[in-house]
Amino acid sequence: MTDHRLLGRTGVKVSPLALGTMMFGARGNTDHDDSVRIIHRALDSGINFVDTADVYSAGESETIVGKALAGGRRDGVVLATKFHGSLGSDPNEQGNSRRWIIREVENSLRRLGTDWIDLYQVHRPEPETDFDETLGALSDLVHQGKIRYIGTSTFEPSAIVEGQWIAERRGRERVVTEQPPYSLLARGIEREVLPIAQQYGLGVLSWSPLAGGWLSGRYRKGADQPTSSRIDRQAERFDIADPENAAKLDAAEALAQLAEEAGLTLVQLALAFVLEHPAVTSAIIGPRTFEQLESQLGADRVRLSADVLDRIDKIVPPGTNLSARDAGYVPPALSDPRLRRRPRV
Repeated sequence: MTDHRLLGRTGVKVSPLALGTMMFGARGNTDHDDSVRIIHRALDSGINFVDTADVYSAGESETIVGKALAGGRRDGVVLATKFHGSLGSDPNEQGNSRRWIIREVENSLRRLGTDWIDLYQVHRPEPETDFDETLGALSDLVHQGKIRYIGTSTFEPSAIVEGQWIAERRGRERVVTEQPPYSLLARGIEREVLPIAQQYGLGVLSWSPLAGGWLSGRYRKGADQPTSSRIDRQAERFDIADPENAAKLDAAEALAQLAEEAGLTLVQLALAFVLEHPAVTSAIIGPRTFEQLESQLGADRVRLSADVLDRIDKIVPPGTNLSARDAGYVPPALSDPRLRRRPRV
C-alpha cells in the first residue's frame, strides 16, 4: 500500500484503496465467515478505509463489517456508511429527513457494533427535502459524538455548492467528502464535480472504478459474455445490442489492449487511472471473492505515464460518460416529464 492520503481537509489519513462492502451479504457473497476473511485480508494489506451502506443487502453488509471489526480492529479503521435508500414498507423508512436520520444512525451503529461512525454519508440527493434539515440533523449527530464527519454521494455540482453555502450561512457542520462514480468509461465528473471538490477542499471517494465489471478484463470483443448476479439484476446495462453498451465494449477492448502494451492488467490500469486525478482521495474497490480482491491490491502503486494517459484520453475523451446510466443519479427535472410541462387547463 502506498502512502496514505489526506481525506480532504479533515486531517484524517486514509489508504488510496478503500474497501467497499456492497457485495457482502445476500447481494453477493452470502458466506459471512468468508466475507470477514476477505475484509481481514484487505486490512492486513494496508487498507484502513472501509465503506458500506445501510441498504447493502438490507443491513446485512453492515452486520458483516461489524463482525470483521470486532476483537480490536475497529480503532484502526476509518469507517464510512450511508443512509437514504428504502429499508421497509413504511414511506418514512427512507430518505434524508431528520426523522429518518436520527432513527437510522442508531440502527447502523448497532449493526456495525460500534459507538461512532467516522463518515456518515447522504447516499443520494432528495430535492423535496430541505438540505438544511438534513445537515441540521447530521450536525447534531456530530455534536453528540455519534458521527465524526458528513459526506455526500452522487450529488450534482449545484447541490455540492449548496451544502457548503448552508454550512457557512446557517452554522451547520460542513460536508467534507463526495462519493461519485468515476472510471475510464464514466468520466463525466471531470467537468465540474472534481474541480468543485478541489475548490472546497473535499475528499473524493470514487465508486465503481471498474465500471460495474466492464473493466474487470472479462468483457472482450469476440468472447462469450460472462454471467454474474449483477448481469441478472441489471441486464439492460450489459445488453450489447444497446448502442451505449456497444460503445463501452469497444472502449473496454481498446483499453485492455493498451493495458497489455503497458505491461498491466486492465484492472490495474483502471484503478491507477482513477487514483491519478489530483482530486481523488481513494478508489472504492468492491470485491466479492478473494481472487477479485487480490487482483486489485497493489494497483495504488502503479503510476501511468503521460503517454498512456494521453492514449486513454483518445479512447474515452475527458468529461465523457459513454452511458448516461453511469452517472448514478437522474435529477427529477429530467426523470419526471411533469416538471417540464405546463399543466393543462
